[in-house]
Amino acid sequence: MHQETNAKADTQKKIFTIPNLMSFFRLCLIPVIIWLYCVEKNDVAAGLVLILSGATDIADGFVARHFHMISDLGKMLDPVADKLTQASVLFCLCTRFPLMLLPLSCMVVKECFMGITGLLVIKRTGNVFGADWHGKAATVLLYTTMILHVFWEGIPVHVSDVLIGASTAMVLVSLALYGRHNIRLIRK
Repeated sequence: MHQETNAKADTQKKIFTIPNLMSFFRLCLIPVIIWLYCVEKNDVAAGLVLILSGATDIADGFVARHFHMISDLGKMLDPVADKLTQASVLFCLCTRFPLMLLPLSCMVVKECFMGITGLLVIKRTGNVFGADWHGKAATVLLYTTMILHVFWEGIPVHVSDVLIGASTAMVLVSLALYGRHNIRLIRK
């Protein structure tokens, strides 16, 4: 039993794991997406790179859990890669769809709040917590909204508004639930 605990602690401290390398790869894809979408005006290529980024996000989570490669660095690096990708793409989409400023703004507020309270939780408990269902749901909705808007330049306004509204609402729900969780842990 003692060896299992030590092995788990060693795994949590590892830096160079396949999931962490995939998260780093996603970070490297961000400037490529921005360049393809804003400079080259190549929506299809930008969308394909965004899908690749999303696929590696799913893959790194699967590999981390399935092959016991969950690490503290991965618990932090994975959401950072997600949020920077999302913020960058939403910012790019604001050039064509000004309403994208709504989920972008809410996401920035949520992530600032989460960053501050997350650090306080780590300091207080010594634990790094992974994403909950609502955070994953917000990510799925944001990626769906972004991918559809990247590929579907002539998206009908009502479809665009519904997608943007649903994404914004899920980000706010996630903010409320994470906020309640983190504040409860900080107060203990």
